[in-house]
Amino acid sequence: MTHALQLRRRQLLGAATGLSIAGVLSRPVSAQTTTWPDKPVRIILGYPPGGAADGAARPLEPRMQAALGQPLVFDYKPGAGATLAAGLAAKAAPDGYTLHFTDAGPMTILPNGKKQAYDPFESFTPIGMVCAGGTLLVAHPSVPARNLTELIALARANPGSLAYGTSGVGGAGHLAAEQLESITGIRMNHVPYKGGSQAVADLVGGQVPLLFSSMATAIPFVQSGKIRALAVTSDKRASALPDVPTIAEQGFPGFEASVWFALVGPARLPAEIVAKANAAMNSALAEKGVQDAIRKQGYEPLPGTPADLARSIRSDYEKWGRLIRDRKISFE
Repeated sequence: MTHALQLRRRQLLGAATGLSIAGVLSRPVSAQTTTWPDKPVRIILGYPPGGAADGAARPLEPRMQAALGQPLVFDYKPGAGATLAAGLAAKAAPDGYTLHFTDAGPMTILPNGKKQAYDPFESFTPIGMVCAGGTLLVAHPSVPARNLTELIALARANPGSLAYGTSGVGGAGHLAAEQLESITGIRMNHVPYKGGSQAVADLVGGQVPLLFSSMATAIPFVQSGKIRALAVTSDKRASALPDVPTIAEQGFPGFEASVWFALVGPARLPAEIVAKANAAMNSALAEKGVQDAIRKQGYEPLPGTPADLARSIRSDYEKWGRLIRDRKISFE
């Protein structure tokens, strides 16, 4: 056998051995993804129980558990505008047993204004959008404004003296207020709280006259007449409050500041797991009972693909980035 033929034979044997080893090494990963899940799945949330995120996530739980055949364990890690939870989720093993129920704030707003321990594009694998809706602009009954037009006139007559509360700096309510100020030219005084519950309690008590609130937090107080709803910041009215007009309807076409909730996993989550999780989530969102529960919170179900969610994250990130730079908003 010539030297050239011997060399070629060794190369072919080496390649075959390499393929055999690669096959052996890949089998456990393949088996893991095809049998996922075979134990409970942890869902990290960046807010405390009873808040808007919890209210949007909980309706999915029984249907997703039935579809996946394993319990979902909700793990609440509030702090730093939900960026603490996002950071923990980003560091999790990409095995499908730690997922993250997140929202626009830590994914598209706060990373624009302050460096985070994660990258909203590189640190996560999109699974799917769950629901979206607007922030609710509400007022204490003592405020002499029955609608947005009257509120803007009041703010213009008293520049910088009208205060509004939000659940915190850099949250969806804060950015909706900044967008309203930008488009109308009014100036108001921001009073950030450490969560929506205390903010709405102070609004009801008259300590703050206005609030840009999550829908779920404010709806019970609007329905009881304790506070007055002036506008919703989404591009469509909320089915839970169909009589409350959007800001766009009240003289500002194109105004839109939506809140959304979505499910993501750590980066490099296997495609098979993403597909199973997305199918289970969309199956839950197709159920009328789940849809009704989400709409009761003030949001609209938004089943879709991982690619749909990726596009929404990118689009919102760019939109809020422009506003943050234009308004020189600081999150420090």
